[in-house]
Amino acid sequence: MRILIIGSGGREHALAAVIAKSKKATELFCIGHNAGIASLTTMVSIPLCDHNGIAEFAVQHAIEFAVIGPDEALVGGLADVLEAQGIPCFGPTKVASQLEGSKSYAKAFMVRNHIPTPSYEVFTDIVTAREHLSRSSFPLVVKADGLALGKGVVIAETIEEAEEALQAMMVEKVFASSGQTVVIEEFVSGPEVSLLVLSDGTHVKPLVSCMDHKRAFDGDQGPNTGGMGVIAPNPFYSEQVAAECMESIVLPTIAALKRDGSPFVGCLFFGLMLTSGGPVVIEYNCRFGDPEAEVALTLLEGDALEILLSCRNGTLDRVPVVSRKESACSVTLASGGYPVRYEKGKVITISDLPQNTTVYHGGTTYDEQGNLVTDGGRVLHVVGTGDTLAKAIHVAYKAVDAVTYEGKQYRRDIGKRALQEEEHGSSCIHNP
Repeated sequence: MRILIIGSGGREHALAAVIAKSKKATELFCIGHNAGIASLTTMVSIPLCDHNGIAEFAVQHAIEFAVIGPDEALVGGLADVLEAQGIPCFGPTKVASQLEGSKSYAKAFMVRNHIPTPSYEVFTDIVTAREHLSRSSFPLVVKADGLALGKGVVIAETIEEAEEALQAMMVEKVFASSGQTVVIEEFVSGPEVSLLVLSDGTHVKPLVSCMDHKRAFDGDQGPNTGGMGVIAPNPFYSEQVAAECMESIVLPTIAALKRDGSPFVGCLFFGLMLTSGGPVVIEYNCRFGDPEAEVALTLLEGDALEILLSCRNGTLDRVPVVSRKESACSVTLASGGYPVRYEKGKVITISDLPQNTTVYHGGTTYDEQGNLVTDGGRVLHVVGTGDTLAKAIHVAYKAVDAVTYEGKQYRRDIGKRALQEEEHGSSCIHNP
C-alpha cells in the first residue's frame, strides 16, 4: 500500500517507524520536514493548512491510506477533504474533532452526555470573566478555548494570576483567535492519566496508559509545554480504575459521538484525573498524544498498519490490539529556552546509544554541510524500555547522555512520581 503520513513531529516519526514495519506498506510519503522521518519516507513540502494541495498530491500519487497526525489538520477538516477525494483516512471528521478544537464545545458535550468533568463557565467578554473571578475560590483553571499547542492552560493559584491569564489570552491574544473565548474551570486534583483509545466509530480498544509531564522544569515547575516526557504504563491506572473509566467515560463518549451523527474514527486521547470522587475528563484530544504516542507505539505489538486500517474500515473488533508487558520512558530533549524563545540550527551528535532505546525526531533537519541540527522547540524524544519501570527510566537517561547539542534542555525527573507510586502505593485513588 502507498501510505501518506501528515505531520512531521515526534508523533509522526513514531507512526512512520511502526507503519514501515508492516508487510502491507510498500511506499511511504510524509508531509513536512523531519530528518528522522526522512530516513523512512519520502518527505513532501506542502503547508499543513493547504488541504487542497495535500489532497491533490494524494490523488496524483495514488495514495491508498492517509494517517493524519496533527490536531490543526484534523480540526480544520483535512480528513473530510481527503475522504471526499476517495482517500481513506485514519483520523476523525471536522465535526468529531471539535472535541479538541473547542474546549467549551467539549465541556458542553460532556455535560449533555453525563460524562464526569469539572464544573466550568465560558466567557467571551473579559469584564464578565473578571467579575466571575471576584466571586471564585482559588486555585482554578483558565483555558484558551481553541488550539494552543498544549500551552493554553493556566492553573491560577490567585486572582492576580487568573487575571494575568485572561489578559494574555483575551487582550494580548498570545494564542491568537484561540483565546477569544476562555473556559474557567473548577480546580481538581489527583493523579493524571493519558489514555489513548483506538476507535472505528463503534468499537474501542485502549493502548497502554501513560503519565505525561507537562511542565518545563523538574518538580513540575515552570510553564506548560507540549510535553517534556512520559512513562507507560501509568501505575495509578489500575485494572479497577480502567474498568470504571471504560464504563463511565470511554464508551459513553464514543456512543454519544455516533448517536450525534459524527462517529469517531481514529485515536481519541482522554486526559483523565483520578480525583477522590472518581475519574473525570480534563480534556479530549482527537489524535495520538505527543509524547504519549512515542511510548504507546513503541510498546504496541502486531501490525500497526493493519490496526489503523481496521479503524477506518469498521473492523477494529476483529484485530488484536496488544501492548508488550514492558515499561517505557520517554525523555524530551528540547532547545534551550523552550517553550518561550529558542534558537535553531544547533549541531546534534548522537553516539553509543544503549540497547533498548529508540530516538524519535521532533524538530530536526540537516544544514547545508549535512549536519543534523535542531529545528524546533522539542528536538528529540529518547525512549527506553525495560521489564520494569526503573530499568526503562535508567536506560532512557543513559541514552540522553549519548545526545549532545548546544542548549540541550530536559527534565531529570521523568517517572519519579510513578516510581514512588510503585514503591509505596497511593491512597488517593477512588474506589467505586
